[in-house]
Amino acid sequence: MNNQTKEINRKAIVVLPFANMSNDPENEYFSDGITEEIINALTKIQGLKVIARTSAFAFKGKNMDVRKIGAQLEVTNVLEGSIRRIHNRVRITAQLINAEDGMHLWSRNFDRELADIFALQDEISLLIANQIRENFGHLDIDEHLVNKETDSISAYEYFLKGRFHQLQWDGDSLKKATRYYEKSVEQDPTYARSYYGAVQSYGLLAAWGYMPQAEGFEKAILNFLKARELDTSSAEYSMCYVGQSFWQMWDFQATFDQLNKILETHPFHGDSLEAMGELMLCHGKFAEAERYIKKALSVDPLSANHHYTLGNLAYYQKDFEKALFYAEQAMVYRTDFSLALILKANCLIWLNEEEKFLDFHAKNQRPELEKLLFQVINTQDYEPTPDILESWLSSDEDLSQLIPHELYILANTKYTGQAITLLKKYIDARRGQVLNYRQEPLLQRLHGIPEFEDLHQSNLQVPDNIDGDKKSTKKEVDNRLLSTQKEVLETFMEEERPYLNPQLSLTLLAESIDLHPNQLSYLINEFVGKNFNEYVNSYRLEVFKEKAVDPANQHLTLLGLAYESGFNSKTSFNVFFKKVIGKTPRAWVKSQASA
Repeated sequence: MNNQTKEINRKAIVVLPFANMSNDPENEYFSDGITEEIINALTKIQGLKVIARTSAFAFKGKNMDVRKIGAQLEVTNVLEGSIRRIHNRVRITAQLINAEDGMHLWSRNFDRELADIFALQDEISLLIANQIRENFGHLDIDEHLVNKETDSISAYEYFLKGRFHQLQWDGDSLKKATRYYEKSVEQDPTYARSYYGAVQSYGLLAAWGYMPQAEGFEKAILNFLKARELDTSSAEYSMCYVGQSFWQMWDFQATFDQLNKILETHPFHGDSLEAMGELMLCHGKFAEAERYIKKALSVDPLSANHHYTLGNLAYYQKDFEKALFYAEQAMVYRTDFSLALILKANCLIWLNEEEKFLDFHAKNQRPELEKLLFQVINTQDYEPTPDILESWLSSDEDLSQLIPHELYILANTKYTGQAITLLKKYIDARRGQVLNYRQEPLLQRLHGIPEFEDLHQSNLQVPDNIDGDKKSTKKEVDNRLLSTQKEVLETFMEEERPYLNPQLSLTLLAESIDLHPNQLSYLINEFVGKNFNEYVNSYRLEVFKEKAVDPANQHLTLLGLAYESGFNSKTSFNVFFKKVIGKTPRAWVKSQASA
């Protein structure tokens, strides 16, 4: 649907699932969990685009060229690695790769005690962030990206197991998740993340009909109250609040305010962008919805849910061909995605594609009712028997239904009055299936009826200047101060020649001239106009050129001279030399000899 040329974001990264190299395959939860923790840590850096877990984990177990992965996700940096758990020790191998050319930018092996796992995650995340900054441009990086939230390693392990099962998104796995979260808080009753995990898992079990709704929501609320006492600063708290205000209470203004608060500090928070898109969608603000959903897709391009929401966006605008495309795209990423299956069926109904519909509809939850819906939309009216009509008027009591077929059928027959009565019951119960009822094409025959217009009124007031792609404003920097800092930097570079150290980093250079690394990064990238590696290598290049034309060095190889000049690898030297000079080092030396 989009033929535009993809633009690769150079300050962007995907963290691929770390391979579980432990002898015990049950340790998969641990390697997956550490991968997600590093993803979460990197998302804290303003200006760094981090591909979300859903899209990153789509490549789990696939032996794909990192250049293809980078191109598909539109990122320059790929982190991959492995984890080996041996009793109470952890061995992690990580490599940061430039997806444009496949070159390794950084690699490191770590061997630590399990008790140091939080410090290790912090160290790895900071090293990665600094490598991206040194190679691709300025980023403000905090002193720490990972905080130690519990002193109990067993509580943390139970949390990771709970998270692992929660992300399987089926009833049995969600039940396992709740048991692990409960074990986690038994080990540490102050560990807020496990309470929040239990909130989400119990909420989903209740909402999807895997346990009695009243019991599930009661347990979710109890865990939320405990979590709230411990931590209200996390995105988990905000999203729990949004889940309650949006889906349970239909308090759209509170939802909007809370989501704005999250996006001000986490502009690429995928769940918040998706929720904001859905909030705009149910109010018919289609342009705003599209901006939020597409921004969410930029960090999670393989998300079935985001493609489904784009399909809904087209569906509510009655572009059923486009909606069908996105529904099918969602099913490419998640073949058993029930909501996408329903969206596809609805599109085929409106397109009157009877043959395709009959081939497909039996895959859904209630195929006979779906077939009847096709009939009343496209071919003929329907006259339910009195018994059927009576049972349909209480169909809202079925809490497991994903779509209110009975409501939609009634709304497209002569029984519009009964349809409004039934719809009101769904609305009074704040059922998510009818959240978008004012936009739903299957209810369009109810529009204009006074009783329909008097149904639930939204309290949302959206500013006229709402922008789904808010730009962060750069703080004004005193140019005179930058000029002074530049003079200090250049004097140090020329007199002390720190670039001859092949291990020179931005942090080390910043310490040498008494600047914070964030200040030095800004100075070099925004004021000098180069990234750190380009800046340092430009000095090394001049040293190499002097050495290469000096007859006293004729007995040395060009690579040896490059190493003496501070370059730390053959590949980086050759790539940088040709980029700047336009020739290979050997061709340039020959041209100087013949000049």
